[in-house]
Amino acid sequence: MAERTLFGTDGIRGTANRHPVTPEIAFRLGRAAGHLLRGNKARPRFVIGRDTRLSGLMLESALIAGLNSTGADALLAGVIPTPAVACLVTELGADGGVVISASHNPAPDNGLKLFGPDGYKLPDEIEERLEQLILTPEIDAIRPEGPAIGSVSTITDAEERYGRIAKASVPGMSLHGLKIAVDCANGAAFRTTPSVLRDLGAELVLFHAQPDGININADCGSTHPEEIARLVKESCAHIGLSHDGDADRLVLCDEQGEVIDGDEILAITALDALKRGTLAGKTLVATVMSNFGLDDCLAAEGGRVLRTAVGDRYVVEAMRAGNFSIGGEQSGHLIFRDHGTTGDGLLAALQVLRVITESGKPLSELRRVLKKYPQAQRNLLVKTKPPLDSLPEVAHLVTATEAALAGKGRVLLRYSGTEPKVRLLIEGPDEAVINAAADAIASALIVAIGE
Repeated sequence: MAERTLFGTDGIRGTANRHPVTPEIAFRLGRAAGHLLRGNKARPRFVIGRDTRLSGLMLESALIAGLNSTGADALLAGVIPTPAVACLVTELGADGGVVISASHNPAPDNGLKLFGPDGYKLPDEIEERLEQLILTPEIDAIRPEGPAIGSVSTITDAEERYGRIAKASVPGMSLHGLKIAVDCANGAAFRTTPSVLRDLGAELVLFHAQPDGININADCGSTHPEEIARLVKESCAHIGLSHDGDADRLVLCDEQGEVIDGDEILAITALDALKRGTLAGKTLVATVMSNFGLDDCLAAEGGRVLRTAVGDRYVVEAMRAGNFSIGGEQSGHLIFRDHGTTGDGLLAALQVLRVITESGKPLSELRRVLKKYPQAQRNLLVKTKPPLDSLPEVAHLVTATEAALAGKGRVLLRYSGTEPKVRLLIEGPDEAVINAAADAIASALIVAIGE
């Protein structure tokens, strides 16, 4: 893969109004996408959605101008979850979709990520070509005039369309009698998730659903799971669910106030699918960051876990290649390909709620299917990202830790693809040992490249 300067593991992301997340780049991205993804159409159409960040409208305006200047039409979905844009692209037969969001990042950040006409995120080679078109004058002369210039229209029923698609994934399900605490992270799902859950009969206790442009993800949402735990206890809810800013993630909390991460959700839903005979290939797709307890859990019921590189796009690629139906990440990106094409926090919540209503078991009991190996994780800010094997002390400590684990654990060390961070995960049978090793490696990283 060619070296890229704009696109990371999930689109273009950074501080809004600073390179590369500027109106100028958004304009040129619109032009590049309008040109490259149009196929043979004279007037291609693109769905545009955004989260609640203050900078969203600024970037949307520039993106629209770029699309229109190549003769592409912009269909505006407004503030809506990322997976809703993927759904709308296929539902409306559009030629692509663009989401303006920085997902779980803080409010000053923003991003631009794209979907193709099939509702899936674009492959690396297409993003590389888009980056080339953005950074060079190759298509600058393409300037349609008069009626050939693109138009702008609003999808007036975008939220309702997405809601219908989500509810269709759980036909006949009733949530009457369930009290659900919902943390919307002051993000894109502040209307859609509550609407769908209420339509299905749930009693809701709604939190962090008053976005003001700068409070998205602020001490709330899936990156602050302690918040949904507190809210469930305070509201005496039967279950709590928490999204990130663009609602492509889900973190749950059981009725006892215990947080349930993506690995546990994968275990619950994959085992249920195995028993019903609907887990394609009897295979669950997860990343190298997921707990190895998943392997034991699936193997005990005749299934298996296929692992990929970190990033929901790589999970989806493996799912498509093997025609698998369920996959996801520990962070809460969960993909149910029988019903959607990308990580979808609402869809994932509905699948768990279906298991709860059909089994009659509380979430605290369902979660017991996964017996986790202890993990120690450290996420550290860095000022540079040199090759990790070029840091002698860090490399020495990693090697020594791997030797000490003697095949009964693992060490994963990598840079974030979306933030100036290095991520460390150590998994092994002894929690005290792995935490001591994580502290030692983290200290060496701070000395070498810490911010």
